[in-house]
Amino acid sequence: MATITAPATVVPEARKPFKWGNVGTVAVMVVIILWCLAPFYWMLVLAFRDNQATFSTDVWFSHVTWDNFRYAFNTQYNTFGRSLLNSVIIGGVVTALAMLFGVFSGYALARLVFRGKGFVLAAILGASMFPGVAILTPLFQLFSSWGWLGTYQALILPQISFALPLAVYTLTSFFADMPWDLEEAARVDGCTQGQAFRKVILPLAAPALFTTAILVFLQSWNEYLLSSVLSNGKATVAPSTVAIVNFTAGPHIVPYTQTMAAGLIVTVPLVIVVLVFQRRIVSGLTAGGVKG
Repeated sequence: MATITAPATVVPEARKPFKWGNVGTVAVMVVIILWCLAPFYWMLVLAFRDNQATFSTDVWFSHVTWDNFRYAFNTQYNTFGRSLLNSVIIGGVVTALAMLFGVFSGYALARLVFRGKGFVLAAILGASMFPGVAILTPLFQLFSSWGWLGTYQALILPQISFALPLAVYTLTSFFADMPWDLEEAARVDGCTQGQAFRKVILPLAAPALFTTAILVFLQSWNEYLLSSVLSNGKATVAPSTVAIVNFTAGPHIVPYTQTMAAGLIVTVPLVIVVLVFQRRIVSGLTAGGVKG
């Protein structure tokens, strides 16, 4: 005779208590986002606003015009277009040199054992914290005696001194956490140390190299203090940060909205780069966090 089994009783899942801490976390995140994005939003609004309505209290887009962007590239009053090219040249050279020396320095500091390595790392970290204003006057006097004021090399060399510590320290941390067994396996298979570095280490370090290069380029692109003095007022070498400060929109016109348009032109490429390569940036920043 078949046995009839009673259906299993479904026990309702206990309702999780509401956590007010989550509300506080979300509220703090919203405040931080608004605090960071509010200035950019206001710059965006003014960039498209007619200069006559600069002091309008409208928080939305009003008195919309494209004239501000046409004024930004008006060579009669500004050299803004040339300054963008200068920023690309300076940032590209600074990034290339910082990465060239940073890769080998970071690898040596992570892989080699020598006396005073901790002191070298501390000195590199200390150099990145050194205020630029403290060396501005000596650099001005030195470059003036060399005849370098208003030249590309006067703007590139000081920036390398600040970009190189960032590159070296970031890459040293990454190389130190890499699985060195792969390099040793390549040496066993017949590779020289240089071949193992080129064929094994560099491909594995690609995310960190990419991230470091972006950070160095952004640092160079945003630099203003040294460039404002060492460019010596020459528009042919001044970067975009200096050109915006000296921005004009015509006689008897205070260029509020035109300056905002120029600032938007300088900012948008950086935002696009970060958004497009955000996955690579995140993977590069976290790549050295886990040992293989």
